[in-house]
Amino acid sequence: MNGLAEAAGSFALTRWVSRKTRPGFERWQAAALRRFLDRDLPRAPFYGKAPARLTDLPVTDKALLMARFEDFNVHGLNASLAWAALARDGRAGALTVGASTGTSGNRGLFVISEAERYRWLGAILAKATPDLLWRGMRVAVILPQNTGLYDSARKSRLIKLAFFDLTLGPESWRGALEMFDPTIIIAPPKILRHFAAENFRLRPKRVFSAAETLDPVDRPVIEAFFRLPLDQIYMATEGLFAVTCRQGGLHLAEDSVFFEFEPAGEGLVTPLVTAFRRQTQIMARYRMNDLLRLSDQPCRCGSPLRCVDEVVGRMDDVFRLGSADGPILLTPDVLRNAVLKADRRIDDFRLVQIGPDRVELGLPPTLADDAAAAARQAVQTLLDTRKAVVTVTLVRAPLPLETGRKLRRVECRLEQAR
Repeated sequence: MNGLAEAAGSFALTRWVSRKTRPGFERWQAAALRRFLDRDLPRAPFYGKAPARLTDLPVTDKALLMARFEDFNVHGLNASLAWAALARDGRAGALTVGASTGTSGNRGLFVISEAERYRWLGAILAKATPDLLWRGMRVAVILPQNTGLYDSARKSRLIKLAFFDLTLGPESWRGALEMFDPTIIIAPPKILRHFAAENFRLRPKRVFSAAETLDPVDRPVIEAFFRLPLDQIYMATEGLFAVTCRQGGLHLAEDSVFFEFEPAGEGLVTPLVTAFRRQTQIMARYRMNDLLRLSDQPCRCGSPLRCVDEVVGRMDDVFRLGSADGPILLTPDVLRNAVLKADRRIDDFRLVQIGPDRVELGLPPTLADDAAAAARQAVQTLLDTRKAVVTVTLVRAPLPLETGRKLRRVECRLEQAR
């Protein structure tokens, strides 16, 4: 297997598809999806045969995938062997094993082939850096966990890639990062914001937020520091789902994933994803836990791929409250906006549901008392308007940089509270 040839083929395909019209793209996508359903999906024991239509398949999720891991990959690799491989070097024979960082304490596994690793590399280069590739790139990836996905990039003469372990803390690798002088940085928004606060000596040509929800409060701080627009890579254990183009549109990766959308209220949707270019671990009609706000406008760049206005957060962090009229739900974006709009001096907070009728608002002690009081009242007013039976408690405490877990400014901890 010629890995770089696989990457080049994937790069070319990704670029070619992006130049199609929307009707032309949909015809191409339908044919690719049909080939996947007929050829690849039946190889997984969970399915066994090709469906007449995609919608004939059951909806799956992480719990089902992890319970029957060996039935969703064509090599019959079970979860215990995959975890053991991950603990060693992430290799199970010719396969690469990786895992999520476990935002909600429930880690998910993935397994891919060598060919798929290089196809992933080609696709992400085509989407994120086609104009920079031929000049040579120094890519700094700052995430909680390295995976075999990035190893394929290290074999290209056009890319120098360095991984910096977020869990060790920025102070342990600041010097190495600055000496590497990356042209591209991929990191969670809280780390990009930390670079601004601590005035790191960095001069990238492009900066991507990844691995966490990008809150609107972080964008201006990061963009002002780097003097660049902040782009996004929306990726999870389940695959690459969206990348920002040069015109600022966050395009869904519809050239490798077929998306179905379930309404989630407040104009938001949760996606069901079918990864029709994956052949090792089959993922069809897999329910993601994310909340998206879809754009209703095509992007100025001319790509036929649909855009997402915002990755709002996770269904896990929807507040579930009681009211006189019955149970109600409040999504993270509505709660976040109530805090931030209360006073323009607020640039960081934590809002946590800790019980069926208890919510805590955490704000730093350096914030003026009147701003903190306004924020607490804004949240209480929002909940009162929805007739929620709940008390909002204000907690004044420092909000330090946490490198051991993902930042969730709005978080539901009902499971932990039980």
